[in-house]
Amino acid sequence: MNEAQKFLAKEREKAADMKLQGILHRTLNNHHLAVQRNAAQWLDWEVARSLAASWKHDAISRLDTLLEQLEVNLTARGTCVHWAANADEARAIIDKVIQENGVRSIIKGKSMTTEEIGLNEHLEANGVDVVESDLGEFIIQLRGEKPFHIITPAMHLTKDDISALFEEKLSVPHTDDAETLTRAARVHMRSRFLNADMGITGANFAIADPGLISITENEGNGILSASAPRIHLAIMGIEKVLPQLEQLALFLPLLSHSGTGQFLSCYNSFFGGPRQHGERDGPEQFHLVLLDNGRTGILADPEQRESLQCIRCGACLNACPVFRHIGGHAYGVTYQGPIGSVISPNLLGLQEFGHLSFASSLCGKCAEVCPVRINIHHHLLENRRNYVKVSPPSKLERHGFRQYSRTMVSAARYRWAVRFARLGLRLIQRIPILQRLGPIQQWTATRTLPTPAGKSFLEQVAREKKD
Repeated sequence: MNEAQKFLAKEREKAADMKLQGILHRTLNNHHLAVQRNAAQWLDWEVARSLAASWKHDAISRLDTLLEQLEVNLTARGTCVHWAANADEARAIIDKVIQENGVRSIIKGKSMTTEEIGLNEHLEANGVDVVESDLGEFIIQLRGEKPFHIITPAMHLTKDDISALFEEKLSVPHTDDAETLTRAARVHMRSRFLNADMGITGANFAIADPGLISITENEGNGILSASAPRIHLAIMGIEKVLPQLEQLALFLPLLSHSGTGQFLSCYNSFFGGPRQHGERDGPEQFHLVLLDNGRTGILADPEQRESLQCIRCGACLNACPVFRHIGGHAYGVTYQGPIGSVISPNLLGLQEFGHLSFASSLCGKCAEVCPVRINIHHHLLENRRNYVKVSPPSKLERHGFRQYSRTMVSAARYRWAVRFARLGLRLIQRIPILQRLGPIQQWTATRTLPTPAGKSFLEQVAREKKD
């Protein structure tokens, strides 16, 4: 079964899951209300989006110099900066740091980039104990799943699901109290923070001048993962760099508003190096892995380059009618939803994952809510066009579109086609078995076949003119 077939099977399963439909409806509607309530903080939301888009466009346009500046400033404070061309190199770099320092246990902050390179599975296969400290990530790690959503990895679970999981894995008595469940997770993780040899985090932004990474969170686990162990390793995609610290005055509230509907996330932390002389706390070593993994390929494409402006807020997922019905696991990739359907085929291979760009209604809601004005649905169309080039349609499909083209350029052929189509629909309605054959079954499986009009629009207009 190829990736497209897996996706079709999963989306049918998820769309028919009424429990999941209820969770998605309730959760995403609550998110929408939170965003609406917080909208008053912006004097002019559209101006903020335009300014953020222009700043990200500028940063992407001079990515090479900004990354070099970031490296110079971080290295000056004792940071080890590593460059990884792909996932294999990134994992090899992390393995080397682990081996050189005798690391046996790792505590992790939330990081979609580590999900992208399959880091947890790799570390566990090599005998390294790794625990997610973000509550949502911790829950799905216990379940052996992938994140359901960029921002909310355990969105698909109820309190009852989580309580049953904690009862099985952590011996916590069954409860439907969220605070009790959270406290149980905190108690379990506390010793992990204190005893971990290394902490691994992602980075929401990197600042070239003065040379910092920024981590945004709501639980405080990111700060502990970065500062409690003796080694802190952060991994980030190269597109996350910004020129100046002052720009975070816009990007931090922009990320919080679009991602969770908050004025500002609870914790916004900056890390610029290991513990300095005279400082009493902080890691002894700080490593930053800058990951390419296909990003320079997107950068080199004038059409797709804009997608690198994404700040991973998840707003387009929350707005997308397709995501709202099938959720994140159906996509089968790290980055789901509209923006994931743009970048995943370019990162993982258009031929294998190009089908994701067709998982969209092209309603444009994703572009409407994007805080950095990425024209997402336009890029989906570009991916569709490119996908057809590398995965040509079948002979039958090509023949069908060829005949369609010949029909649409001739008024006479079009009128005859309408008549035959009307007769065909009537025949299919009268013989039910025909409704379960060929492409028509994709419609009739969930909808009633419409009754064709007695006369076409053009026929009615012509009759009225005669009358």
